[in-house]
Amino acid sequence: MIKPTPNPPETDSVSPYESLDSNKLHEAADRALDHYLCPPGSTPPPRKYRGMYAVTADNKTEELLVDASETLASAKTLAQNVASLLPVSQRQALAGIAQLIMLGELAVNRALDNLQLLG
Repeated sequence: MIKPTPNPPETDSVSPYESLDSNKLHEAADRALDHYLCPPGSTPPPRKYRGMYAVTADNKTEELLVDASETLASAKTLAQNVASLLPVSQRQALAGIAQLIMLGELAVNRALDNLQLLG
């Protein structure tokens, strides 16, 4: 059988970039991006290092309470759904946990209502 292309040449498994300093590459990439994305004479805007689910000092109390309420509601639903799949002895324990979650959700909702009444 005749192959349409020759075998690929054997190459060394060593990367040509292995000896470069990654910090220098990172700094060079930042300079290149700043050069092309920022107008001349301006400084790049400060970067915000904020995770998606970070709770920071600039979060408003109302936002935190709304998020906590939604999280507790989801946890309660999840616990109730899983409880329905378990045997009776384990179902009762998980139903008790779901009830505790519901009580926490009620407390957070009351705090949110009190906050809205003040505002």
